[in-house]
Order: sequence, then structure tokens, then C-alpha cells
Amino acid sequence: MSITLEQIGQNGKKAEIVLRTLSTNQKNKALTTAADYLMANMKMILEANHRDVERAKENQMASGLVDRLLLTESRIAQMAEGLRQIAGLEDPVGEVLSMKQRPNGLLIGQKRVPLGVIGIIYESRPNVTADAFGLCFKAGNVVILRGGKDAVHSNHAITLTLREALVKCDLPEDSIQLITDTSHETAEKFMKLNQYVDVLIPRGGAGLIRTVVEHAAVPVIETGTGNCHIYVDETADLDMAVDIIFNAKTQRIGVCNACESLVVHEKVKDALLPRLVEKLEEKQVELRGDEESRQVCSRIHPAAEEDWGKEYLDYILSVKVVSDIDQAIAHINQYNTGHSEAIITKDYDNSRKFLDQVDAAAVYVNASTRFTDGFEFGFGGEIGISTQKLHARGPMGLKELTSTKYLIYGDGQIRP
Repeated sequence: MSITLEQIGQNGKKAEIVLRTLSTNQKNKALTTAADYLMANMKMILEANHRDVERAKENQMASGLVDRLLLTESRIAQMAEGLRQIAGLEDPVGEVLSMKQRPNGLLIGQKRVPLGVIGIIYESRPNVTADAFGLCFKAGNVVILRGGKDAVHSNHAITLTLREALVKCDLPEDSIQLITDTSHETAEKFMKLNQYVDVLIPRGGAGLIRTVVEHAAVPVIETGTGNCHIYVDETADLDMAVDIIFNAKTQRIGVCNACESLVVHEKVKDALLPRLVEKLEEKQVELRGDEESRQVCSRIHPAAEEDWGKEYLDYILSVKVVSDIDQAIAHINQYNTGHSEAIITKDYDNSRKFLDQVDAAAVYVNASTRFTDGFEFGFGGEIGISTQKLHARGPMGLKELTSTKYLIYGDGQIRP
């Protein structure tokens, strides 16, 4: 008999009572055990993933999205390494942030505590299953997962593996639960499970995130899509620019920190664009540009207005030529999604202006946007890239999965 959402919520609350009081050693042991179990169960996980990938190809899923879905031995090994990294990180739970004495003698302090039960709704990225568990668990939280139908077999195999590891450590297996019904109706009911779920985090495309934000009764931390720009300034090292753009666009196309939009200063367009087009042809990248860029290189296709704000998740890149850094910043702030933006420049003043004025969660100077990632930032993974401004922004690690509460010590004080 299938378990109901109500039962899943109740199970989560029961497990939360245990998790919030676990020692750091208990949590770390469970995480390293889970990493070992992922490696030991690799064959089973890969077989389940193969079923998902084959079905995706039969349904003619775009290649970038198939890549998001695909697991390999190295990707599973990276998932396991992520759990081990999380085990090695400092435990935020219990950290005392302040302790001050009031004139009346009350001692008032603030301590970091788990959020509670976290719900995550995500699409075709089965690695999220392990990352979400590891980060939520280390921060003392229960996680309830609702993945997309495209990755249902992969998510189920990974969840079973992690639950087995928890049982091995004499901890509640319901610290992680997977909603196996992938219907929209069940997802919408999950969004309203506010008597059990403390916060909801959507991970996926713009449509999914918009649906969660519009329908949820549970508080939502919004993780946004990535229309990430790279601006090549007039003083840029063009060899560096070509290398960074090629990496940011093609190293992995189906991810939110891939470069989707290029902005080029008019003084370097003639030197940069022909070289860049030739380099990007190695990966058959289609460029869609404005009239100025197309005058430089006929292989650039005309861009439509919707291209400036589009997250392609494909081998496509928009190109806009600008006259100065102010126009570049204005264009980026108009069309970006608040994720990751980069400038390639030798000009210190322009780099500072770009860092100060571009409105995004992560802003780079002379580096690829592909580094906006919890694993690369040293968090052992991330629960998502928050593009909102409350209560977290950017890659969400352990501290972003906690809240605080006040501790008040008295010796008989009453309020007059």
C-alpha cells in the first residue's frame, strides 16, 4: 500500500525530533557511511539511471537536459565525495551567535538551530537527491524530496541507498523520504503541507519555480534560473576571454551557471568575435547576435528580443555589442536572472564598478561562471542557488539551512 503525503509529513516530524539533537559525530558517521553505500550500490544506481536516460532519449529530450539526468561512475563518486566533504565541514547547529546581559539582569543569547523539515521539488538532476540529503542532514533537518518523473528510477535507487545507510547507523530512515508519485496534483498538495513542512525549496526551470512560488502555502526559498552573462571589456585579455567563454558555455550546457549571454565592448568586437566563433564551432555552438555583431561575423544569426533574456540550456549563445561598461551593466541588469555574471577586464576601476553595480548572487572578475556551485565554493555541494534576497542568496550551504532562536537566562525577573 502506498504511503500518503500525510503519513510522509508525520514521519518527517518524528524523525526531526531525533535529528535536532544528534551530535556532530553521529551526523558525520552517517554521512561517511552513506558515501560508502553510494559507492557500494553504484551498479544498482547506474542501472536505474540507464532506464531513465533511455526513456528520456525515446521522448526526444534535449541533449542538455539528458546530460543533467545522466549519472556516470565519476558523477556518483563525486556525489559520495560531496557527502564526505560535508562530514568534514564545521557543524553550524548549536553555534551561539551572541550573548548579552540586559540592565535588568536577563542574559539574552541567540543560537543557530535547524530549520526542521525541508521539502525540495526538483527536476531531472538525480545528484540533487544525495546533495540535498547530505546538507539537510548535517544541518539537523529532515528532507522530503519530490523529484521529476524523468529521474524517478534514479532518485528511488539513491534514496533507498541513503536510507539503508541511516538504518546501519541506527538513525531514522525517514530523515530522507521520496515522494514517488510525480503527478502535478500530488506536487500541489505537497506545496500546501505546511502543518509538517517548514520550508520548500524548488530546483529546476522557470516554470517549476513559478508554479511553486504561486501555489505554495509553505514558505519558499526561491532558486532561480540562470541567464548568465560574460562581459568582455575593452581592456580584456582576449586569449583569456575566449578560454573563459568557451568553458562557461560548453563545459556543461544543461546547468544554471552556464553562460547563456555574451556582451562585448565595441572596441574589441572585431578582434574577438571571429576567433570566438571559430572556437565555439568546435562544439557547434550557434550564436545569435545584434546587428553590430553580425556585421563583424556573418556566421552569427540574428537575435530576437526574447534571446536577451533566455536560458537556453543548449549550444546557443546570444551576443550583444555595447559602447561602454555602463551600457553593459544596464543590459545585464535588465535581462539577467540574478544568478551569475562575469567581466573580463584588466581595468581595476571597471572591475570594481561591475562588482558593485551588477545585481546578481555571484559576480566574477576574470573567471568562468561555472564556479557558482556549492562543491566549488567548499560547501560540499549546495541545496540550490538562491536568486532571491531573503533569507539566503547564492549557493546555499549548511548555514543557510539553519535558523536561530533566542535563549534567555533569568533569576526571577518579572516585567513591571
